[in-house]
Amino acid sequence: MTILPHSKVQARGLALLPLIVFLAIFLGSGIYHTIIGTEFAFYQVKAPVAALPAIILAILFYRGKLNTAIEEFLQGASHPNLILMFMVFMLAGAFASVSNTIGSVDATVQFGLSIIAPEFVLPMLFVISAFVATAMGTSMGTIAACAPIAFGFSQATDIQAVYAVGAVVSGAMFGDNLSMISDTTIAATRSLNVELRDKFRVNVWIALPAAIVTILIYIFSNHDSQSIQYKDYNFWLILPYLAVFFLAFSRLHVLAVLSIGVVFSSVMGLLETPHFDLLKLNSSIYTGFEGMFEVALLSMLLGGLSAIMQKEGGLEWLIQRIYSITRLFKVGKQRAGEIGISFLVVFSNIFVANNTVAIILSGDMAREVAKEYEVDPKRAAAFMDIFSCVVQGIIPYGAQLLLACSIAKLSPVELVGSIYYCWILAIFAVFAIVFRYPKLNNNEKNE
Repeated sequence: MTILPHSKVQARGLALLPLIVFLAIFLGSGIYHTIIGTEFAFYQVKAPVAALPAIILAILFYRGKLNTAIEEFLQGASHPNLILMFMVFMLAGAFASVSNTIGSVDATVQFGLSIIAPEFVLPMLFVISAFVATAMGTSMGTIAACAPIAFGFSQATDIQAVYAVGAVVSGAMFGDNLSMISDTTIAATRSLNVELRDKFRVNVWIALPAAIVTILIYIFSNHDSQSIQYKDYNFWLILPYLAVFFLAFSRLHVLAVLSIGVVFSSVMGLLETPHFDLLKLNSSIYTGFEGMFEVALLSMLLGGLSAIMQKEGGLEWLIQRIYSITRLFKVGKQRAGEIGISFLVVFSNIFVANNTVAIILSGDMAREVAKEYEVDPKRAAAFMDIFSCVVQGIIPYGAQLLLACSIAKLSPVELVGSIYYCWILAIFAVFAIVFRYPKLNNNEKNE
């Protein structure tokens, strides 16, 4: 029997116009700057600024009093989940900034170079990038740290730069997707109201096989390499990453885990890093705040915008359209819901060229679809993060590819085909939807 989505709110497609305005400003600016040859074209207009006209339009379109519309916006922007997300973004940025300043990134990379045989250059680059991204929680920071090394390998060997840099981007996207402190992981779990560890349990069964296949492709690729020299490193500087990685699997609150990480990295920096003092620690923490402020502010603005659109029936209208499309697949209710959620984040990411923004943008809609189609929130959160990772890793106008190509002097279009992991991950994610794996036992469903 077919059950139509139901809600007390009357579906109204016009309520989505503010969202379309936001996408038009953000996407239109990116296309324009691409045409005129601006670097990082899709990041010239800041997303929070592009959201302001959309918010004004949503308030003006509200079918009620102006003061009531503003109250609806403020309630949406100040939702406890968004406040928590804001705090997590800030602490994650502080940890990443302090760890980078004290030299933990370089120490981690050099540690990897010291233990991996030189003939396995491509799988080595993938594994190191994956570890660093998992520890840092950012693909951009990982690419910035590892892409120069990959480019150096290509200069010293017969390995083409496109493959070496492609391995780094692939590993960075893998780590960013699974990291407990990644903004995409935080946004996905907060949007679906699930625990980080629960989303990880689903995510790892899809991402890890894709990573293994990627590594096997690199191993059996016919590339030679000469001996690789590595620099001395301080093993103590790797410990903050390891601490956060293992604490994230405990039952400690995510804010506690990140706070411990900031304190631990600060102490290690003061003890082990010359010229790192309290003033530099202060600057590093604030730099981390600044780096995360844009996405944190945007999450609150879009939360308020989403609240108005939901009140006006825009999300209900979109859910009904997704429902109409997914009915065509004839694949069962839960599969149809998972396909719909995947479509939401894929199209959002294509428009905004930012995986975190795409998750935030489609989070409320995905939660409603998951509820309507009886999709387990853990699977919904995992698929949102996975498909945002897939799209972000292969769109030539995304920041990750633009950064990597600027370092290695490559064309983003040329690099797309060498991001093996993202293509393989997409295949495994589709298989996971079709064959309904991983299976969640009753205890996991009831947690």
